[in-house]
Amino acid sequence: MVRKAMKAPLNPVLASALGAGVLLSAAHVAGAALTDYAKPMIGTAQHGHVFPGATVPFGMVQVSPDTRDGSGDDAYQDGSAGYHYADTSIMGFSHNHLTGTGIGDLGNVLLMPMVGEVKLVAGQGPGQGYRARFSHEQEEARPGYYRVFLPDYKINVELTATARVGVHRYTFPEATDSHVILDLWHGIGRGNRSRPTDSALTIEDQRTVSGFRRSRGWGGDKVYYFVLEFSRSFDAAGMVSDQKEVEGKQARGTNLQGHFDFKTKAGEKLVTRVALSTVSIEGARKNLRAEVTTWDFDAVAAAARAQWEQALGTVRVQSKDKSFLETFYSAFYHVFLAPTLLSDVDGQLRGPDTNVHQVTGFDYYSELSLWDTFRAEHPLLTLVQPNRVNDMVSTMLAHYTFFGQQALPVWVESGKENWCMIGNHSIPVIVDAYLKGFRKWDASEALADMIATTEGARSQMPEYRTNGYVASGRNAEGVSKTLEYAYDDVCIARFTKALGRDDVADRYAKRAENWQNVFDSDSGFMRGKTREGAWVTPFNPNAIVTDSYTEANAWQSYFVPHDVPRLIKKMGGDEKFVARLDQIFDSKEAIVNFSEDVVGLIGMYAHGNEPCHHYAYLYAYAGQPWKTQARIRQVCGALYNNSNAGMCGNDDCGQMSAWYVFSALGFYPADPCGGVYVLGSPLVDQATIELARPHYKGKRFTILARNNSPANMYIQSATLNGKPLTRTWLTHDQIAAGGTLVLQMGATPNRSWGAGLADRPK
Repeated sequence: MVRKAMKAPLNPVLASALGAGVLLSAAHVAGAALTDYAKPMIGTAQHGHVFPGATVPFGMVQVSPDTRDGSGDDAYQDGSAGYHYADTSIMGFSHNHLTGTGIGDLGNVLLMPMVGEVKLVAGQGPGQGYRARFSHEQEEARPGYYRVFLPDYKINVELTATARVGVHRYTFPEATDSHVILDLWHGIGRGNRSRPTDSALTIEDQRTVSGFRRSRGWGGDKVYYFVLEFSRSFDAAGMVSDQKEVEGKQARGTNLQGHFDFKTKAGEKLVTRVALSTVSIEGARKNLRAEVTTWDFDAVAAAARAQWEQALGTVRVQSKDKSFLETFYSAFYHVFLAPTLLSDVDGQLRGPDTNVHQVTGFDYYSELSLWDTFRAEHPLLTLVQPNRVNDMVSTMLAHYTFFGQQALPVWVESGKENWCMIGNHSIPVIVDAYLKGFRKWDASEALADMIATTEGARSQMPEYRTNGYVASGRNAEGVSKTLEYAYDDVCIARFTKALGRDDVADRYAKRAENWQNVFDSDSGFMRGKTREGAWVTPFNPNAIVTDSYTEANAWQSYFVPHDVPRLIKKMGGDEKFVARLDQIFDSKEAIVNFSEDVVGLIGMYAHGNEPCHHYAYLYAYAGQPWKTQARIRQVCGALYNNSNAGMCGNDDCGQMSAWYVFSALGFYPADPCGGVYVLGSPLVDQATIELARPHYKGKRFTILARNNSPANMYIQSATLNGKPLTRTWLTHDQIAAGGTLVLQMGATPNRSWGAGLADRPK
């Protein structure tokens, strides 16, 4: 199914920006909980691909409803998180989910409460199996909590979670035939890809069940062990393997279900606790004993909400516009859904080599969608989650060691490398962390891993090193790979420069210039080349051509964040560069070979996918920051809102949301590595970033936008800590030191502010 793009107005910059602005005013909403503004449902409709269920920040467990699993004609990709707002029935509640990805997986250990005759298959619709109808009027989702009423069974379902444990509370009607179904056949993924290759169940006693589910899915072989406990003894139980009843207390097979039977009173509440582990059943049991020792569902839910309140409280925004607050804090909420914990409470985990490993002194993470998240998600985490940054870097270095294939992570799911997307974008994440002072790991080891990764044989890297570019060919994505390898190279150059290794720095800095080998000065586009060095013809910049580009066309492939001044010079100077940016945003032409990944369109600008995310900020490099300011308001107003369809494309493990959080605050890392933030046009009237101890010593950085409004989008003047600021950029060190940035806003552009060469981003 091809996704319909969310279109923005295509009128000129000023008119569109004025019409699409987000209403703000400088009034503080006092006393409200920030979790009241975060709406997990935002992004569950259209193409956001997020889940609405219960989790805690970066938790291993995401216990959430599954309305589709990819096994039928159910618009698989839009249900890649297991849930889509358009659906009207639920097949159950499983314990892990991806957030905002383009491919589905996980959905392990599904539970479904029901009343009546036992049914052990979900079915394609209500009445065909245990699947049940629901309505959004009887559904609620907030950070750390989810609730839905199932009218077919008259059961109220509530979900909450700790980091490694999902907790359910079912309120049953009076019935002699109430059940909880445990389905290990269920998983999320196209066709049979996510189906189990092995699974097991053991009834340990009248309240405890344990087992595992092994599957292939995205990234290959993976296994999740679990321990499930009921708050009271079940009256009877049974297990079915490959549609045959199993005698005794143990069962094994590829198609395995259990049913646990209860006689319930009207309003009786049954609580279940389900712990996961990739290591063993005993690992899951340790996680359960460490994290949940109570049957008090409300207490667990309150603790989850408190974790979310603390996480969201790292940025405090003032506004009287509830819709803006909901949009902002929902985006901020989604930033904290990935990466996710993989290690157990004792530090054990199952690594990319499928073996069990022990880590000490740090938490090990998975769900690293690095082609997406290196751009804004990880830079944002260095500000708002500093106490996790070293652990995430340590994870990447440990992954390299465990994997045994001389490669840092590319896209890691359930601890397994799936090789999805291009580039080696662990590198900018690691280097950015180092340059910002996160150094509780071995820098020499990191450098060796980076060099070995870039000297590898994967994805045309030998060709890139030898020829200075990746040639276009069948699905080669040559232009995009060249640009992104070049960016990874400059990050290594920055790292080695900081380490005093000038010899290595010079070599990689030179290689980082390879982007010029795919720049065509005649057309002003990045273009595909043959192995013989000729430009690929015919050439249509509007066309999505996988021979040359990754999920983009030529208009969407100006990725040279480390060398923008030289790009401007090659394109003929400031005015021609700005004219090309305007062409991108204002184009009324159609994309050729339209791709379901290229959505959120404003002209040829495709915000629903990552390659364009720095574009609006590039005007500042050409001395016209007022156009950056207008474009930011245009993109934010047209492509983000507080509806269930408030994301214009995949959230991609938080990248889409991180872009909005940065932009709403008024600055963005157009060059994601090294700590330079380009100023835009803040949507907030005032915001304070709480810089957590110990890394930042508890300081605060405040952004104050005076006279801010939808019309007053332009920066007239600025001060930083009371001193005039004419530069259109900030450094990470300036933010980390704490202080106040004051932006005086107005309705007309100040074309002199930030226009000078010395004031442009470095």
